Amino acid sequence: MKINEIFKSIQGESTYAGLPCIFVRLTGCNLRCSYCDTTYAYEEGKDLNLAEVLKRVRAFSCSLVEVTGGEPLLQEEAYSLMEKLLENGYQVLLETNGSQDISRVDPRVIRIIDIKCPDSGMSEKMDWENMKRLKKNDEVKFVLSSRTDYQWAKAIISRYDLGRKVRVLVSPAMGRLQAETLAEWILRDALPVRLQLQMQKYIWPQHLRKV
Repeated sequence: MKINEIFKSIQGESTYAGLPCIFVRLTGCNLRCSYCDTTYAYEEGKDLNLAEVLKRVRAFSCSLVEVTGGEPLLQEEAYSLMEKLLENGYQVLLETNGSQDISRVDPRVIRIIDIKCPDSGMSEKMDWENMKRLKKNDEVKFVLSSRTDYQWAKAIISRYDLGRKVRVLVSPAMGRLQAETLAEWILRDALPVRLQLQMQKYIWPQHLRKV
């Protein structure tokens, strides 16, 4: 499989935020979101076999692993990678952009679907059948850039009854929407969501890769 990077950091964008986590970032993405902060993962990467990836993961002292991208489900090997991580005792998170069918993912994996809002420019690429494939421990998140995005996300949450099915997270796109403003909207509408910030961008702003 083609791997962009493997590293240990603090999980920053889910209900697991704040926990040490090993990230396995796969190369390649079928979307081009307007606010993407990992454009370097579109093409950059090194071919590694499953054994090599597992060896690198084991080098870190951590039991939580997130498989991310890019869009990891574009690579067939991602499925066997997640299964092997589970077999080796890791708790596994998958971050996926919502355009790919999640039904083949091992049910023990916590699937985090990043639902693309209109301002991302990619909302038409979503596979809405995934909303029927969600299980209780899965998560969905919305990165919001504007009031338009917020209203759209609010309608999606209601349409698919997401607040009752899964954990729903919303976050402001850094530099586009103020967290205080988003918090006010959530409180005013009693929206059944968790507000989250991109924690890693606050902890290590000086280390953010220029993309």
